[in-house]
Amino acid sequence: MIQPQKKITDQQALEYYKNLLLPRRIEERMLKLLRQNKISKWFSGMGQEAISVGTVTALADDDYLLPMHRNLGLFTTREVDLYRLFCQWLGKTDGFTQGHDRSFHFGIPEKRIVGMISHLAATMPVADGLGLASQLRDSGFVACSFCGDGATSEGEFHEALNLAAVWELPVIFMIENNGYGLSTPTNEQYACDDLVDRARGYGLKGMQVDGNDIFAVVEAVTEAKEAALNGAPTLIEAKTFRMRGHEEASGTFYVPDEKFENWGEKDPIDRMAKWLKKQNIISGDDEFEAIQEEVDQIFLPELEKALNAEEPTFDLQEERNRLFTAVELPQKQNTNGSESEKRMVDAIQFSLREAFEEDDEFVIMGQDIAEYGGVFKVTEGFVEQFGKERVRNTPIIEAGALGCAVGLALEGFKPVVEMQFADFISCGFNQIVNNIAKSQYRWMPPINITIRAPHGAGVGAGPFHSQSPEGWFMQHPGLKIVVPSSVEDAQNLLYSALYDPNPVLVFEHKKLYRSIRSVTPDFCTPEELGKAKIKREGTDASVITYGMGVHWARDIAEQYEDDGVKIEIVDLRTLAPLDFDTVKKSVEKTNKVLLLQEPSKTMGPMSELSSLISEQCFKALDAPIMRCSSLDMPVPFSPKLEKHYLADSRLKETLEKLLAY
Repeated sequence: MIQPQKKITDQQALEYYKNLLLPRRIEERMLKLLRQNKISKWFSGMGQEAISVGTVTALADDDYLLPMHRNLGLFTTREVDLYRLFCQWLGKTDGFTQGHDRSFHFGIPEKRIVGMISHLAATMPVADGLGLASQLRDSGFVACSFCGDGATSEGEFHEALNLAAVWELPVIFMIENNGYGLSTPTNEQYACDDLVDRARGYGLKGMQVDGNDIFAVVEAVTEAKEAALNGAPTLIEAKTFRMRGHEEASGTFYVPDEKFENWGEKDPIDRMAKWLKKQNIISGDDEFEAIQEEVDQIFLPELEKALNAEEPTFDLQEERNRLFTAVELPQKQNTNGSESEKRMVDAIQFSLREAFEEDDEFVIMGQDIAEYGGVFKVTEGFVEQFGKERVRNTPIIEAGALGCAVGLALEGFKPVVEMQFADFISCGFNQIVNNIAKSQYRWMPPINITIRAPHGAGVGAGPFHSQSPEGWFMQHPGLKIVVPSSVEDAQNLLYSALYDPNPVLVFEHKKLYRSIRSVTPDFCTPEELGKAKIKREGTDASVITYGMGVHWARDIAEQYEDDGVKIEIVDLRTLAPLDFDTVKKSVEKTNKVLLLQEPSKTMGPMSELSSLISEQCFKALDAPIMRCSSLDMPVPFSPKLEKHYLADSRLKETLEKLLAY
């Protein structure tokens, strides 16, 4: 071991030892419980304790920590409630997720700990968002994100490092290089000599440290924090070894025995014990035994209490209530009464500007959105009005920007992320459906995140700039999905999404941006998301649709009106929450239903609606439910091909079949 750079007292040295010993003793007991089938899984950090304990020792209580599987020492050193910690592992009601997630998949906001998800590296861009919050408010804290050697191959690792470097964020990235990604050795994971070499490529400060030496870790993290707060985010590679399997069931048969022997001699607890003896702080084994007994008494009563704690009970309404936080809309009055003609793109810009003028916590991020104003010019002029701190160009990253938004939201900001095209949202899919959608259900406080995505075909943009992916997200509870069809709805629904404390995706149709216009108040009216509208009253059939489909339906309804056929048009406006009550009333009124959507037919939004109508409105139907969708193929580039791909080319034929039934 190196000598501590800063002289520590004998009492501090003993605290270091106890802090190392506590997670080890807890782990030894948890392995017994695993064999007794009282816990379902265990990811061991034995042999790696110095990294977690040393990091927490070096950082302040207001610095954020974003741990992974093997960071038990982080929780214990930050003095997390041990009873609740054990309840978490046992799946009990008093656990941090009340039985809704397992092991270390949780965070503790009051302890400045942000929980992991199973998708490795997914919380690394979250650290960027926390660091950005610190930077914007000059708060003086850093965010330290942990990952293993395996996670350094993930895209979000690279996006997070690059973003931190470009924005000079107060962030520390800690790689626990323990030699294996589950069973894959490091020589099969990367070809560079050391993972720290990647720091240079991103413009980060890089440090390599003996991860089994607590003094070396404390020294490195102390230096890294100072650098990060001075505009030099830091990547630390802590060399260590995993003394047990990836998780207990996987075993260690793939690891040569000599590695265990070599690394066993570097055990961080044994090394600390030898140092204490060498410094004459502890003289004999009886003192070590007394310390072990003292440490055991810290956690054993809490574990016993947790073993007898209540199991969770299932209550459907309570489970649903975990998905979203209740919305309190802004109380506003339109005092000027002015109005003006706007295109949809103008209404969206107006809505954003009004919110940004009202609340300094709004920050927008995306590709080319600052001086350039975005590819559709929605944020044109925003840099001049709100400054580059709040209107931020990102590198070409989707997952990184979305993860960053999570960190900002946890610090009370209201981030808006613009997807340059909705098609590119697939690159951030993991962040949306796993990190963001499941956040409140698991453990997070409300996170106000608005994701704007220009979608839709009809502009000859080909298969990668014309998709309508809104339906992809309907099966992931925890997200609200807005698809406006009118200028007024674009203005008010976006404004409502911006102030909703829950994650909202707003899909804006590219073709409608500049092809429709309407006179609307120069004032945004907040409303509850999840309410459909009857856009046209009718009695002979209901066309249920949203977005561009509303315009197709209106055009066809006008053609039939001369023949005395009255078509009712229901604009869903939001796909989640879905306003089925309005749909049901329309079906019961007209008794015939045509479901119209722009996405391809298979597994589109209307497939779900068709099922609901069949289940709940069957007796009201005088004809089979009919669907009119775009074809099950990519969106073609040629306007002539695209015309026949889109649903409206088959709308008249489908509607005639329905009316004639």
